This record gives sequence, structure tokens and C-alpha cells, in this order.
Amino acid sequence: MKTIVTKYAAIAVALILFIGVTSCEATKNANNKQKGAVIGTAGGAIIGAIIGNNVGKGGNGELGAVIGGVVGGGAGVLIGHKMDKQAQRIEEEVPGAQVERVDHGIVVTFDENSGVYFDTEKYNINAASQQTLNKLINVFKEYPDTNVLVVGHTDSTGDAGYNMNLSKNRANAVMGYFIQNGLSASRFTANWFGETQPKYDNSTVEGRAKNRRVNIAIVPNETMIEEAKSGSN
Repeated sequence: MKTIVTKYAAIAVALILFIGVTSCEATKNANNKQKGAVIGTAGGAIIGAIIGNNVGKGGNGELGAVIGGVVGGGAGVLIGHKMDKQAQRIEEEVPGAQVERVDHGIVVTFDENSGVYFDTEKYNINAASQQTLNKLINVFKEYPDTNVLVVGHTDSTGDAGYNMNLSKNRANAVMGYFIQNGLSASRFTANWFGETQPKYDNSTVEGRAKNRRVNIAIVPNETMIEEAKSGSN
């Protein structure tokens, strides 16, 4: 992996992590509640959903520090239930987005075909994207006990350094829009990868469009974790 330009706000989160990725469909969410007591390996699955094809090739330590940690037992069941409900609400409010329940986090992926997109070489939030993000903001306000990681990517067209900066600007633009519209800055972290983490084939028009994406990972914060632990005792 190429050097990743990154800035992190100090956020403390913990996440139950199982082996594998569970798709976020209402009919499957119950499985996560049942699996909430299982203790898994921290970091791998949700990092894979956020980044793309190059998981395990190095450079993921900082992401793991943000979303890592393990919670099990009854607290895990309670956290899983809350995250299931939030994922379902996102599906209801933002039908164009790809929503995945990954272990005990939620990964939301926007590309040029799913409601939040950017004009060529631009990073401003356009009117169409605002409508989609506003719906997501409403869900975040309903569920304040979560932290959010915003990750920017580009396709491989153009200079790699330029693309890295573009993905940074796009991630920060999305994060800034959330904060400007009433969400606490302490909940958010931005990261960016430029063209280094493609999830689709950059040799096709369709693949490049999907690689010009922003991922949003939603994870429990300390308040949710402590309440879950108290409630399970």
C-alpha cells in the first residue's frame, strides 16, 4: 500500500467483531443479535469493507486503532440490537446507499450511482448529495451514541498524488457537512486513500464510477458500550 495521508480526531470506540461480513437486510439483522455474545478478531472485516481489495497488505494499523476493540457477552447482544436498528433506519431513509452490517459496525457506501457523488475533479457537496446526506444526518441524530469514520477514495484516472488530495478533500467535505448541520465534531474521523484501494475494476467506466466513492463506518461509542455493559449485568 502507498503511504496513506491521514488525520485522526481522538475518538475512543469499541466494536464486537466476528469472522465474516453480514449483509444488512432486515431479514438478516436478527442474526447479529444472536451472534453478539461471540468474541471475534478486532478490525479485519470492517476494515475490508471500508478499504477494498488490498486488506492485509500493510498500512491498516491506524484504522484498526480507531475501530478496534472487542466486547462480548450480554453487552455484545445489546450493542448488536442497537446497531441492527440503526442499520435498518438507514436502509429506510437512504434507499440508494449500499448498507452493510459488518460485525457490530455499519458500513455505508456511496458512489456515483447511489445518492452522494462529486462532479469530476470536484469535492463540494452538490444539491443532490445534500438531500441524501440530510437523511443520514437525521438517523445520526436519532442514534447519538455512535462514532463515524468517513473514508474517501478515487479511481485511477490522473496523477496519484492529485487523487490522494482529492480523496482527502471529499472525505473532509462529507465530514464537514455533517458537522455544519448540527452533529458533534467529536463523533467524526476522516481518512483517505486516493486511488490506492480500488474495490472495482478501474479499466471499465462502471468500475471507475464505483471507485469514486465515500465509505461511512458507524461504530458504537463509549457511552453505548458502558450502557450495554451496565444493562447486561
